[in-house]
Amino acid sequence: MSRRVVITGLGSVSPLGVGARTLYDRWSAGEIGIEDGLAPCTDFDPEDFLSSKEVRRNDRFVQLALAASQEALAQAGWDEEPPYDPERIGCVVGTGIGGIGSLENQHDVLRDKGPDQVSPLAVPLMMANAATAALVMSHGLQGPTQTTVSACAAGTDGIGAALRMIRSGDAEAVVTGGAESTLTPLARSAFAAMDATSQAGVMRPFDARRDGFIMGEGAGILVLEDAEAAEARGATVLGEVLGYGASADAYHITAPEPAGRGAAKAIERALSDAGLGPEDIDYVNAHGTSTPLNDSSETQALKAGLGEERAKAIPTSSTKSAIGHLLGAAGGVEAVATVIALQEGKAPPTLGYEEPDEGLDLDYVPDGPRDIGNGGRLIALSNSFGFGGHNGVLCLAAP
Repeated sequence: MSRRVVITGLGSVSPLGVGARTLYDRWSAGEIGIEDGLAPCTDFDPEDFLSSKEVRRNDRFVQLALAASQEALAQAGWDEEPPYDPERIGCVVGTGIGGIGSLENQHDVLRDKGPDQVSPLAVPLMMANAATAALVMSHGLQGPTQTTVSACAAGTDGIGAALRMIRSGDAEAVVTGGAESTLTPLARSAFAAMDATSQAGVMRPFDARRDGFIMGEGAGILVLEDAEAAEARGATVLGEVLGYGASADAYHITAPEPAGRGAAKAIERALSDAGLGPEDIDYVNAHGTSTPLNDSSETQALKAGLGEERAKAIPTSSTKSAIGHLLGAAGGVEAVATVIALQEGKAPPTLGYEEPDEGLDLDYVPDGPRDIGNGGRLIALSNSFGFGGHNGVLCLAAP
């Protein structure tokens, strides 16, 4: 029998503020962390969490991950020391791009001041696995460590990899999630050049007027543990990871497959991995990027993966409507929000949704927060679909 994997800690830094509960409460209240067409973490000061030396030695995406991990581990009761042999604790943090801010900065130094002035820390600052490395060193974790780099599915794929580490017996616990900070001149210009970002400066997923996403930054970190080990140490269980499914569109480097066939397969695989059917799902935290192609494709995928009648009956909302698109961090932050939504029994709203679009006819929760479920244990899907055709779906449950 496969090991059960529970969630014992949640941490987040997002454009809505510092803290997992802040993320959920402000989203549920209809607050939006978008200003002037961007969604920065304006309430985050890295020196509230790290020493001045640590701030200098870590790119901003790593700083966000470290802050979120401190919250998650404290909630799990790990703030003093890990409850297991450090060699049995893994770490997987996803990111889409990694330390692009440091890369751009050091390129400027190279151009303006010459090669002798490039920092010896340039490579560790900009490498994609920097957040994973920083977390394991900060918390003394010596088990299996990985970094998932699958565009906007990276955070979800990281959690999926962590789930499998524990199920396989490679680890008793894994610190996992996603982190990203790409609000840089190059990244902003590059996404704008491909018409991915909103010219209107508004996120309105699934709405007929949607014209692209708003770039954001942040981190979402979860502590996963083997259920029996967590129970033995008296941990408070916040939720459970029941399943994970992944697939590839093999269609286009940036555009989703229009009918959502690859995404539907990931949904089906997540349900199969959890041993559940569409009738068991109470809520969907959609990828919901506010782009014309993605929102249409995801709607089709949900109908195909869950059955059209069932898909239309399930409340489906987008965290991105409140915080913008956090790229590789999105799956981690949205998993955190989904777990709290299941605890509270309420689906937060898709903000900005007012005008229905033809064919996009699911329940996008414009009037949230909305009560979900019928008195039983609440279960949700959290979707992440990335450039390159990467599809990742988590099946999460209340305690």
